[in-house]
Amino acid sequence: MKKILGLDLGTTTLGIAETDALGLASHGRETFRFEPGNFKSAREHVLQIASKEGISEIALGMPLYESGDVSPHAKSCMRFKDDLLKENPNLQITLVDESYSTIEADEKLKETGLSYEKRKEIIDEMAAVVILERYLGGKK
Repeated sequence: MKKILGLDLGTTTLGIAETDALGLASHGRETFRFEPGNFKSAREHVLQIASKEGISEIALGMPLYESGDVSPHAKSCMRFKDDLLKENPNLQITLVDESYSTIEADEKLKETGLSYEKRKEIIDEMAAVVILERYLGGKK
């Protein structure tokens, strides 16, 4: 089995998580920062990782309203997915409901005793872990 990426796309950050080589355990990889709205640089970063590490499967967070309706940012995520697929049609990208993923990530980080400043640095990365874990849980 190959590694799988989990992505939490924001307007200036991209939280990235990945599984181990067996596709079982997930962990944070990094928070990629980009200029506001410069999704192209975020897309290129993901494509570099996928190419370098032979990753063909991605779980991309999809921010929905509580009603389940698509939010404006969810539309950006759908465009991000479409643009990734234009660049690499061999990718398998699944949109995953990311509702409350940041809150869940923050709770997990609080349990470790990390300071607010440190949590703020890695919150997007941890949200990507939550998204990836949800995706993996749905595959079982």
